[in-house]
Amino acid sequence: MNYDIIVIGSGPGGYVTAIRAGGVASKMSKGIEFLMKKNKIDVILGTAKVQKGKKVSVTDKDGKVTEYTGTHIILATGARSRELPNLPQDGKKVIGYRQALSLPEQPKSMIVVGSGAIGVEFADFYNTMGTKVTVVEFLPNIVPVEDEEISKHLEKSLKKSGIDIMTNASVESVDTSGEGVKATVKTAKGNIVLEADILLSAVGIAANIENIGLEEVGIQTDKGKVLVNEWYETSVPGYYAIGDIIPTQALAHVASAEGITCVEKIKGMHVEKIDYGNIPGCTYCHPEVASVGLTEKQAKEKGYELKVGKFPLSASGKATANGNTDGFIKVIFDAKYGEWLGCHMIGEGVTDMVAEAVVARKLETTGHEIIKSIHPHPTVSEAIMEAAAAAYGEVIHI
Repeated sequence: MNYDIIVIGSGPGGYVTAIRAGGVASKMSKGIEFLMKKNKIDVILGTAKVQKGKKVSVTDKDGKVTEYTGTHIILATGARSRELPNLPQDGKKVIGYRQALSLPEQPKSMIVVGSGAIGVEFADFYNTMGTKVTVVEFLPNIVPVEDEEISKHLEKSLKKSGIDIMTNASVESVDTSGEGVKATVKTAKGNIVLEADILLSAVGIAANIENIGLEEVGIQTDKGKVLVNEWYETSVPGYYAIGDIIPTQALAHVASAEGITCVEKIKGMHVEKIDYGNIPGCTYCHPEVASVGLTEKQAKEKGYELKVGKFPLSASGKATANGNTDGFIKVIFDAKYGEWLGCHMIGEGVTDMVAEAVVARKLETTGHEIIKSIHPHPTVSEAIMEAAAAAYGEVIHI
């Protein structure tokens, strides 16, 4: 069979790419399968491998191999939990994030190695259910990509909720010979042994690029990622790659945007390149964390003179009424031109508020324009305006 576009993969990058290639759908709630049918997309179940000549061979569950030809081949095979040599996953006592989603029973205790978004989200989830959780982080701060003040506040909040957190620490080895696991943890004060029912390895992801034919076709990779140009074409014309398998932020919304951009470029549409400096990041724990742009440290390192403003949610009438005052909004502006360099939030519902900063930065909005944009009262979102006002010494409510 011959196709105009073949997409390998059906995650957030793959299915969105396929839909954009077929026409955009409006009702996501009815399921991806419905969307595929609506957009006249053939879904072929099996294991795919790219071939030379813009061909894809698919092996089904019975071992039957069928070959398909496409004018354009898009790789969207995603990623999996990264395994470290000293933390081999057996899927039972030492697990990755996929197993953490479907454990047969709730563990009484858990060690979480890594405190990025995945590690923190699972630590918070299991802690909320009553599991005793210990987080081990190699770096000095949890959620290390976030602004340092956000990191410190989140650590304080998670500890208050009952989670034990060890930073500047690393798991050297794991013993699974007994009923549970024993993890030897290296700290500044020496090695200690932690015991738990289960150890969750959340130390990042590894791209799914093995055994999909890259070497045979001649598609270049580097450090476990597929190399692409600015329009996501690989080193071999007609073959493209998007999402977690290329060296960009491994986020669902990034993969979706890349897929749409890739297809629109293929179709000859006028396309704007993705601004990877304006990608929002969200961590769905309690309290939530959301951010976009530069951290204060990054902005200083780039040589900017800054105006930084913060507004505590404890001063927000709506947050107080909701009973969720844990957190704050932090905004960072360039003192010279007023450019909105970064926005960092921690608190209930902030993952729904960060889009304001994303859009404003896209439109090159300045600090004073945010201050003069009337926000509704009472809402938590007006804390963004208040934080901007604080940056310029104009705040009223604190």
